[in-house]
Amino acid sequence: MQPLANPQPTLGALFSELARETGTLVKQEVQLAKSEMVAKSKVAAGGIAWTVAGGALAMLGGLALMTAIIAALALVMPVWLAALITGTVVAGIGATMAMHGVHALKHLDPVPRQTIQTLKEDRQWISEQVSR
Repeated sequence: MQPLANPQPTLGALFSELARETGTLVKQEVQLAKSEMVAKSKVAAGGIAWTVAGGALAMLGGLALMTAIIAALALVMPVWLAALITGTVVAGIGATMAMHGVHALKHLDPVPRQTIQTLKEDRQWISEQVSR
């Protein structure tokens, strides 16, 4: 009876497998980075939308309502004072909305933290594979 051959992979086969697995790993990391950046872009788009909508609403609301409010206040005070009060209130509302959007953008972390962490883990794994 012949002893069973212990099929040990060759060094070349091991490096070939390591290269193949590393390539797959890199592709997966690129896909993860893309996914993470898309998610962060959606959050950024929301903040930008709030900022733009706030500014547009402040302008449109100010233009539409200012005339009516100024006309109503002008019945009990000088027209210039009615315009000043109305403009200040509408601008304050618009500024508050725009600041909400800017606040959302300031708290957005653009760094793909999950991808960075997995890349560190991958580097550790590759180091362990090479040192075997």
